[in-house]
Amino acid sequence: MKPIKTLLLIAIAALLALLVSPYLGLAVDNPEVQHQIVTQLRIPRVLFAFIAGAGLALCGMVFQAMFHNPLATPFTLGVASGASLGAAIYVYLGLSFTLLGFDGGTFAAFIGALVAISCVYGISRHQSGFSPETLLLTGVAISFFFSSLILLTQYLSNLSDSFQILRWLMGSLTTVAYRDILQLLPFVALCTATILWLQRELNLLTAGDDIALSRGVPVQRIRYILFFVTSLCVGAIVALCGPIGFVGMMVPHICRLLIGNDHRWLAPASLFFGGAFLILCDTLSRLIIAPAEIPVGVITTLLGGPFFLWLLVKSRSKGT
Repeated sequence: MKPIKTLLLIAIAALLALLVSPYLGLAVDNPEVQHQIVTQLRIPRVLFAFIAGAGLALCGMVFQAMFHNPLATPFTLGVASGASLGAAIYVYLGLSFTLLGFDGGTFAAFIGALVAISCVYGISRHQSGFSPETLLLTGVAISFFFSSLILLTQYLSNLSDSFQILRWLMGSLTTVAYRDILQLLPFVALCTATILWLQRELNLLTAGDDIALSRGVPVQRIRYILFFVTSLCVGAIVALCGPIGFVGMMVPHICRLLIGNDHRWLAPASLFFGGAFLILCDTLSRLIIAPAEIPVGVITTLLGGPFFLWLLVKSRSKGT
């Protein structure tokens, strides 16, 4: 099937998910109450899920191209761990404030993400001029370090705060409102525009730095741009809804199977598919044990774990 037809089908599926999902699982007979639930709760939640899923999928696609690693995810560089640590410290200290329209917890998580980005950038730049290998290893080390600090914070917290931190770490879209969409949209829009603008460069980066340099691509500068834009996008998503894992790893791979490796088609396909995928996972989280809910991060991790193992086995079999 031609890429444009496949992309069109993915876009139609994403549109159907956006239109249908808000009405699934409505157990109220009163039309007025149904209208309030759909307009005030379901629609903002579905829109936010689409934007967040699209952002995570695009960032995952970029990370896999930059690192030449099919197992790379948007959380590889420790951004999620930094944001989670910021949120955990906010809960542990018992703070409560609003700044520039952002809830204190969201603001603290975003500051944590910025700290992680700064640490990874500073260390990798100092060591070897921002090479992919050093960047990846630095990100993994920072992620483990921040994760250990999160565990320490949980251990020092009381039972109520520890449970609150744990729930946040699962990733959830339960309390999303229209305000959250307006806060997230600029980050995802900037990330999307940058990635679509650099489609040719991404194709050449995937082929290798030497080939990209021979074609006139300023590899170092492009890597800087992609690193900061995608890290800020992931930091904003995690700050607003917690870490939702494996979306950025699974979606680009599925889209490659459907539409190929050309980023001219892969980028918009990942955008639409990522949004639809997170909407589907969030809908499942609402319906599986209704009227209670499962955090959407649990659903994506349950799907992502077996998918990760399948990728690992597949890559090893190809290597042999």
